[in-house]
Amino acid sequence: MITLTIDNRAVSVPQGTSILDAAASIGIQIPALCHIDLKGTCVKNTPASCRICVVEVEGRRNLAPACATMVTDGMVVRTNSARVVRARKTVAELILSDHPNDCLTCPKCNHCELQKLVTRFNIRTMTYKGEQSSRKKEETVAIVRNMDKCILCRRCETVCNEVQSVGVLGAVRRGFDTTIAPTFDRMFKDTDCSYCGQCVAVCPTGALMERDNTDRLLEDLGNPDKIVIAQPAPAVRVALGEEFGMAPGSIVTGKLATALRYLGFDHVFDTDFAADLTIMEEGAEILHRLKAFLGGDKSVKLPIMTSCCPAWVNFYEHNYPDLLEYPSSAKSPAQMFGAIAKTYWAQKMGIPREKLVVVSIMPCLAKKYECERPEFSVDGNPDVDYSISTRELARLIKRSNIDFLSLPDSDFDAPLGESSGAGAIFGATGGVMEAALRTVYEVYTGKTLPHLDFTDVRGLDGIKEATIDLNGFALKVCVAHTLGNARILMDKLRKGELNYHVVEIMACPGGCIGGAGQPYHHGDVEILKARAKAIYQEDAGKPIRKSHENPDIRQLYKEFLGEPLGERSEKLLHTHYFDKSIK
Repeated sequence: MITLTIDNRAVSVPQGTSILDAAASIGIQIPALCHIDLKGTCVKNTPASCRICVVEVEGRRNLAPACATMVTDGMVVRTNSARVVRARKTVAELILSDHPNDCLTCPKCNHCELQKLVTRFNIRTMTYKGEQSSRKKEETVAIVRNMDKCILCRRCETVCNEVQSVGVLGAVRRGFDTTIAPTFDRMFKDTDCSYCGQCVAVCPTGALMERDNTDRLLEDLGNPDKIVIAQPAPAVRVALGEEFGMAPGSIVTGKLATALRYLGFDHVFDTDFAADLTIMEEGAEILHRLKAFLGGDKSVKLPIMTSCCPAWVNFYEHNYPDLLEYPSSAKSPAQMFGAIAKTYWAQKMGIPREKLVVVSIMPCLAKKYECERPEFSVDGNPDVDYSISTRELARLIKRSNIDFLSLPDSDFDAPLGESSGAGAIFGATGGVMEAALRTVYEVYTGKTLPHLDFTDVRGLDGIKEATIDLNGFALKVCVAHTLGNARILMDKLRKGELNYHVVEIMACPGGCIGGAGQPYHHGDVEILKARAKAIYQEDAGKPIRKSHENPDIRQLYKEFLGEPLGERSEKLLHTHYFDKSIK
């Protein structure tokens, strides 16, 4: 342990701790722009590029960046001297000298970390005036890039390279012309970008934002010729409350359903229902491959990998086109829902497919990209028309003058709104695996599970593994979150060194609870833990906790689908993958 003094307060911290973290341990918050704590995902970002976090260190002539200066025994630090305060303000003013002055119309207004520092440092005039950079702008299906607002903090570069291992972003050119962009300053659409959106999640300004679909949604809600359907994802209900001042992990399922009705949705269903449906298909596929494997079929591809996460799907299509036979062919729950809503439900209601607008409310930005994949449409009409994020929904609720906190609770509509606890836990890393195991175990063994909770696959460890006894057969499973950990597993698979039967992968930290469309958590692992805890509370409170026991799912198969992996199920609920490698 190292003992030092910060602002006349003694503190002891482990060797290798930065001044920034040492100060935070005793409640002293040093402002920073380039630093973000990513300890829940692999690395800590310490580029020391913004210099907002400078402090005085006794015996040192120059000011030290707190994020990149490690503590030493007996060190004396001042974080609030007049010299430090002046320096921070000057740095912020210099950043502002090359930053657009359009805060009122910026989509990051009130969430911009630079804006908050300007208020904190009492900057009321533009002290330095000079040439303004003119950098690239781009609007993709999921992400909007306006690099005029970039402050070169390089957070996005760190998360893209170190956490997600996608390697799309980096510094391009030098000096005043420096920008953060793909190699050769290409467009995102011409790269291996997975659209996971984690660059958006960590960007402190409005340089990287989600593509906003709320105006499009309002037009559809106001169109009397359209029937607009909502399907919110499991992770949305444990994070949406944060946008209205509620504590992380607050469960707002009932208020969410009511808010969607107040917004004008004609029917409010639930993606959790489709999560149960996903388990029926994916679970059947797991059992099918296991049966073939145990029967000596050498051609069977194991491990079978989950396919719920569109950023993960995009990642392996770009990076591992030689391994496309390993992932499950099951569509994501959102896409399964759209396919069922525009066939089974539409037929029951006598509504033409073209009149339906299916809107998914997701914690994810890659879902925006997923909606536009051509294979998820019929004659050009998409199964899911478009997606909005948790943040977009919150903005829409506020814009519509709805007092969210005072809303009464209500239930989702039938028959596509009933779900089990297994469907609810899809929102956390390990949740898909646990849901699948509940069904696979009982179908394979013919026995009732003695304990429903598979705790070995829970938690925020980057890679988790477990072994499940299936009547003497040791089923080896693995769970990973973040694409950096996915790459570790896929590289082993390519070498023939991945000895599991089933693997679950989610692209975002913590799974969907840490999706790039969620309320900003800025790497705070405690927020992710609170959301995960709430996910499992939702599960525990459900009267039905296994997907195959959901009565509405059973009825769907009886009336319409026939059986898992049957002819109609294969057509509506399964997909195929493509080689998207950049040649």
